[in-house]
Amino acid sequence: MADRTDSPSAPPVGPPPAGDDSGYLEKRTLRRGSAGPLLLTGLGVAYVVSGDFSGWNFGLAHGGFGGLALAAVLMGVMYTCMVFALAELAAVLPTAGGGYGFARRALGPWGGFLTGTAILIEYVLAPAAIAVFIGDYVASLHLFGLTSGWPVYLACFVLFIGIHLWGVGEALRFSFVVTGVAVAALVVFAVGAFTGFDAGRLDDIPVDPGAFGSSSWLPFGLLGVWAAFPFGMWFFLGVEGVPLAAEETRDPARTLPRAMATSMGILLLLALVTFLAATGAGGADALKDAGNPLVQALETGGHGQSLARVVNYAGLAGLVASFFSLIYAGSRQLFALSRAGYLPRFLSLTSRRKAPWLGLLVPGAIGFTLAAATGDGARMLNVAVFGATISYALMSLSHIVLRRREPGLERPYRTPGGVLTSTVAFVLACAALVATFLVDVTAAFIALGVYAVAAAYFALYSRHRLVASAPEEEFAALAAAEAELARE
Repeated sequence: MADRTDSPSAPPVGPPPAGDDSGYLEKRTLRRGSAGPLLLTGLGVAYVVSGDFSGWNFGLAHGGFGGLALAAVLMGVMYTCMVFALAELAAVLPTAGGGYGFARRALGPWGGFLTGTAILIEYVLAPAAIAVFIGDYVASLHLFGLTSGWPVYLACFVLFIGIHLWGVGEALRFSFVVTGVAVAALVVFAVGAFTGFDAGRLDDIPVDPGAFGSSSWLPFGLLGVWAAFPFGMWFFLGVEGVPLAAEETRDPARTLPRAMATSMGILLLLALVTFLAATGAGGADALKDAGNPLVQALETGGHGQSLARVVNYAGLAGLVASFFSLIYAGSRQLFALSRAGYLPRFLSLTSRRKAPWLGLLVPGAIGFTLAAATGDGARMLNVAVFGATISYALMSLSHIVLRRREPGLERPYRTPGGVLTSTVAFVLACAALVATFLVDVTAAFIALGVYAVAAAYFALYSRHRLVASAPEEEFAALAAAEAELARE
């Protein structure tokens, strides 16, 4: 099979194994038109909602209330800018490849592969981490007398992957219902917590006098703001996965931008309300190490056990919603990379119900193995965050490159602010990437190791065997042909 160059305009040349494009793609087809604006908005919120219940509060130990607040604002700006940029790209290229497809067109095969791999790291590791958190919740709630461990993790993967195998419509409706329960509980929590709000508790963490720029609001100084970036991301981590549903969406060019903007607006509001209500009711110092900060805030504020227990159960619902939706996102990213030949092609085969069954089972098996072998949810989530920040930088860069290189490309939706918006997202994503080394150097190097192995596989094997008929590759080939005509 012929080799190819790695320039952004290089057309793919690798045919399907049997040389029959229609037969190859027919075995790799998702169910069209299964998702409308409401389900997609629910999907965007579902990716993220578990982060409102726990995780963000550990940023208080790195930046204090002021540091985490600034970090959350900056990360909110990054995600908002990125979502607007991705909405434009998703309207131009509405395929299951999502970020990989955008980067493939803008940055070439290597850019597409590196972006897709970073996204895959995020969406394989994050469910594994959340499975551990679900186990902790099940144990703390004394559900069925179970303790956290591999039987609970296995039950999560088997049950929720089973629903995905049933069909995408059923899966998205299940996710929507569970997400609705979690969001309703956050509203109930906020109402209860604000009745015990005390502004004096916001800055009660002891000040480190040796930290540059330290104060009661920034107890760990200016560097603490930067160190809190990864935790500010937890309010929004995963919302960028909405475009992965493009091939299963009705009228994606219109529906995707609307759903992405709506879900981002909901997440910004939830982040603001949850952060203020919890910290003001429970105190920054008490919450900075809490495994269940919302319950801790209610108990500190003297709200009794009834409301705390409701929020505790809702936290479990939030974890389930994010776990369930992240499995969906990971399967679609793996499906697209496999269909195009970047990963082994058999992984993109779909069932009679048009579900990428191996794309669900293989990441699920990896996630379960990691959860059962390590039980370290925090470390796995830090690895996922590292992968996410790489993909954010590359996807934002893709928007910048396509705007510069192909200004005449038909864009059903255009990003407000244009290149300036995606440049802000790119700069903040790079800053967040560096910040991951301040939080967990080991997790960052684990992610880099996985990245290096994947890059070696692509360099030595799969880049010579890409599938020309895959939608993302055809899109890039069309760009190359148009560029060639323009030069003649």
